[in-house]
Amino acid sequence: MPDPASPFDVAIVLGASIAPDGGPSPALARRVACAVDLAVSGQVGALLMSGGPVRHPIPEALVMRDLALAAGVSSERIFVETSSRNTIGNARHCRPIVEARGWQRILVVTDPHHLPRALYAFRRFGLRVSGASVPRSGGSGWGWWLGWGREMLALPWTAIRLEPLRLRAALTRSVSTPP
Repeated sequence: MPDPASPFDVAIVLGASIAPDGGPSPALARRVACAVDLAVSGQVGALLMSGGPVRHPIPEALVMRDLALAAGVSSERIFVETSSRNTIGNARHCRPIVEARGWQRILVVTDPHHLPRALYAFRRFGLRVSGASVPRSGGSGWGWWLGWGREMLALPWTAIRLEPLRLRAALTRSVSTPP
């Protein structure tokens, strides 16, 4: 049951790369640390870790769960989604979990350059979400430029892939619902 005192029922933490040894990448560790801070401070009631096995056989969500547990978040407050392999998958696979739990106040946690695309995907799947940008160390080095550059290409590509999915779903609903 969501904590009525928390501004958000859940923070959905989006996955990032896992290191070759199975540990978290710096981006993954930053995202989880931000979410843990939100949970510990009472700003979110639960954490939903989202990420499947992308470049490593271990799902990102399981590494994130272990980080949150090690940071002191109770297991009852941590949920995992281990099927997604990208941002569209995060939104698609988190939606049934959100609906089943009855969460209404949803916060998406990711890096600042990824947040606009993540919010777009979640909203296109019908979820009313707000966003939390993870504080980034290091300011504006090459990583910053690469992150923003990647997102400039990824946002239109996400829209190209996402909109036909939504159109097919709408058509399926209209065909299966008699007038």
